[in-house]
Amino acid sequence: MAATGPEIARVAGEGMSMGDLMQRLREGAAHAAEEAPAEPYGWEDDGIEAVDERAVRAAPIIQKRVLESHRDLLEKARSERGARDKLYSLVSTLMAECCPTSRHLAGTAEDVVRRIAGDLLGYGPITELLGDDRITEIMVNGPEEIWVELSGELRHTRHRFRDANHLYDVLERIFAPSGRRIDLAHPWADGRLPDGSRAHAILPPLAVSGPYLTIRKFNHEMFDLEELVTRDTLSKRAAEYLQNAVRRGRNILISGAAGTGKTTLLNALSAHIPQSERVVSIEDAAELKLQHPHWLHLESRLPNPDGSGEITMRELLRNALRMRPDRILIGEVRGREAFELLSALTTGHAGALATVHAAGPGHALRRVVHLVQMAETGIPYEVIHEQVCDVIDLVIHLRRSAEGRRWVESVSAVAVGEQPVSPVRAALAGESGGEDG
Repeated sequence: MAATGPEIARVAGEGMSMGDLMQRLREGAAHAAEEAPAEPYGWEDDGIEAVDERAVRAAPIIQKRVLESHRDLLEKARSERGARDKLYSLVSTLMAECCPTSRHLAGTAEDVVRRIAGDLLGYGPITELLGDDRITEIMVNGPEEIWVELSGELRHTRHRFRDANHLYDVLERIFAPSGRRIDLAHPWADGRLPDGSRAHAILPPLAVSGPYLTIRKFNHEMFDLEELVTRDTLSKRAAEYLQNAVRRGRNILISGAAGTGKTTLLNALSAHIPQSERVVSIEDAAELKLQHPHWLHLESRLPNPDGSGEITMRELLRNALRMRPDRILIGEVRGREAFELLSALTTGHAGALATVHAAGPGHALRRVVHLVQMAETGIPYEVIHEQVCDVIDLVIHLRRSAEGRRWVESVSAVAVGEQPVSPVRAALAGESGGEDG
C-alpha cells in the first residue's frame, strides 16, 4: 500500500532520495488515475497530458509557500544546479503535504512537480508557452487571461497567473536583467528575454484590467527563398527576380503590417548578398540571423531608468556609415534614422534592405518620406519624395490573412517622378507573376 502524504513528508525530511520519493508519488498516482477523471491543463483543445484538478489547486499554495519562506533558495536555484535539485525536492515534499492521501494525485508525479518548479524558476504559466515553437506571440491580458498566436491563429489558453502579484513577480524577472524599470513611476517597459524574444509590458492604471504583457517570440527557424516558395509565400518567378535584384545591389524596401513576415523575408533575401561584401545591420531589437561571413550587427539601446544612456537607431546608422559598409540592412525604419538612410543612399550606398510598417507599396514610400521629415531638416516634401523614389528601386509588400497565412502580394518597381498618390507601378505579382519593370 502506498504511503500517506504525511509519511512521505516525514521520510523525505529524514533524507529520502528524490528517486524513492518520486516512486512513492507514482504509486499514489497509479491508484488515483484509475478512479479520478482527468482534466486538461493548458490548451483548451490540445490534449496535452492531464493532472488531477486537486493537484492543480495545490500548485498555487505550494508556490506561495516557496515564495514566502524559501525565496533565497529560489533565487539560487535560478542559477545553481545544486540549489535547483533542492528546490525540486522541496516542491515534492510540499506536494505530499498538500495532498494528504494517495487519491489526491492523478497523472505522473514528475509532471506535477515539473510544472510547479518550472513555474517558480521560469516565467510563471507562460514558461510552457515560451517553449512551444508553434507559438509566435504571447499576450497576457491581466493575470487571468492569456492568449497566444498559434500557427497564425489567435487562441485562448487555460493558463493563468495566480494573481496580480504573481504577474508582477514575473515582470520583474523579465525586465530586471536588462536594467529595465517598471513601476508606478515608469508604468511601461520594453525588454528582451535571454532567447531574443521581445517583451513589452504596461501597468495599471494605464492598463485598465492589467498588467498587460506582450511577447513576440524570437523565431529560431531559418527560411530561405526556396522554402518560402514551398510555403506559398511567394512565387518561384518572384523569388528568382528578387534573388537577382539583391545580387545586383538594388535598394529594396519590404512593407506590410505587423506579423506579415517582413523580417523573415529580409533574412531570406540577405542570403543572396555576395560573400565578398561587408554587411552592417541595425535594429531596435535583434531579430536578424544573417548567414554571412562579414556581418556586423548593431542594436539600439533604451534609456536607463534615470533617462540617460539611450542609443538610437539614428546614431547607430551614423556610426555604421563610418564602418565602410557595402550593404546596410535596417530591421525596421520607424523614426528619424530615415533621414540618414536617405542621405546614405543618395551618396552612392547601394544594395540596402529595410522594412517598414505600411498598408501598401505606395503608402510605404509616403511613410518613408514622412519619417525623413521627422528629422526637421526643412527640406520640402516634394524634394524628399523625389529623392526617395530616386533611390528606392523595389518595394515588396506582404499580406497576412485572418487564418494566419502570409504571402508576398506584390513586388513593385518605383517609378521616379510620379505623383505622391501613386508612386509605384507593379513589376511582378507575388502570386501569379507579371511583367518585369
